Amino acid sequence: MDNPVGPILRMCDEVDLIAAAIEDDNPGREIAVIDRGSYVRIHASGHLRVTAGSLKRHLGETFEIRSLEAIMSSFSGRIHTTSDSVEWSLGARPAAQEPVG
Repeated sequence: MDNPVGPILRMCDEVDLIAAAIEDDNPGREIAVIDRGSYVRIHASGHLRVTAGSLKRHLGETFEIRSLEAIMSSFSGRIHTTSDSVEWSLGARPAAQEPVG
């Protein structure tokens, strides 16, 4: 896979559910989920996204997107977080999300 980006999650009970949420939010993209024993690397080429809605569907309504940070020990690429999504990509944020001014 060229230019892999995405989270590196410490091993915990939620890992499979987070991977499923990421797969839901990236239809048609090739996503690699690599179990390294103490951590799991989830990545795709160039861009990857997960939304609060998908995380709540898989992990329950009480799951807060900020809780992902406690599970994510590292990541590859650049990360952009909002209150309703986390994106990993190469380079700068998408133009639609650049600050004005």
